[in-house]
Amino acid sequence: MTDIRPTPGAAAELRRRVVSGVVMIAAALLAALLGGLVFAVFWTAAGIAVGVEWAWLAASEPRARRWSARLVAVTLGAAGALVALSSILSIDPWVVVAVLCFGAAAAAIAAYPAWVAVFGAPYGAAVFIGAIVLRRDPADGLLAVFWLFAVVWATDIVAYFTGRALGGPKLAPRISPNKTWSGAFGGALAGTAAGTAVAACGGVAALLPVAIVSLAASVASEFGDLFESGAKRAFGAKDSSQLIPGHGGLMDRLDGFLVAATLAAIIGLTRGGFDAAGQGLLRW
Repeated sequence: MTDIRPTPGAAAELRRRVVSGVVMIAAALLAALLGGLVFAVFWTAAGIAVGVEWAWLAASEPRARRWSARLVAVTLGAAGALVALSSILSIDPWVVVAVLCFGAAAAAIAAYPAWVAVFGAPYGAAVFIGAIVLRRDPADGLLAVFWLFAVVWATDIVAYFTGRALGGPKLAPRISPNKTWSGAFGGALAGTAAGTAVAACGGVAALLPVAIVSLAASVASEFGDLFESGAKRAFGAKDSSQLIPGHGGLMDRLDGFLVAATLAAIIGLTRGGFDAAGQGLLRW
């Protein structure tokens, strides 16, 4: 078994990660409990930060970088407002899609020739659209969000420590040299167990389908982590930014969350519709 005792420098880095992680978790839980506009603003702000980080990494020329990031921020702010207001106003979802497409195209033009900046707006939007759609369910919205947190956080934490403890074959060495198959399996098992446990505590009766959905969301979270690692490698960056002590940027922290949230929202919307996505996700 690999010795996972940290060096003094690594111990200090781990402490920064833990403190920052606790603060972020507390803020996310508080926003979830408050719900409504607070929740929408919280996650829209996070999505804006992720989209801006993407645009900032994609464009290397300073002026193009600034304009692209600004356009992404404005686009995501408008999209977040529309999604938040859709619970009280009749807003066609295609309006949100149109805003994102227009903003993404504008950001790509501003970042020319770095066309990959076009993905900043949809990537950032994935942070908040799924979460807001799930939370708006008056019956199971809060439970669905807690389930999502449990799956993603358990996957991330257990994958990290399992990989360090057990080591073994690398998962995708060309994309992320530190990730191992042991960490991936450990994270997936933990995410499945955590999601199922939260659903059980919330009174969900049919737990087998929830366990399957939890596993799918956990794997999606790990895929999102790998995708972001590959994107950073393509951009030649170690971290998306230095916004969070010990963690890098929000793009580094929400890479798995945004994919898992999107998958969860698709399942919930398919089965429950816009007003009952949480029930569609968890009640089978």
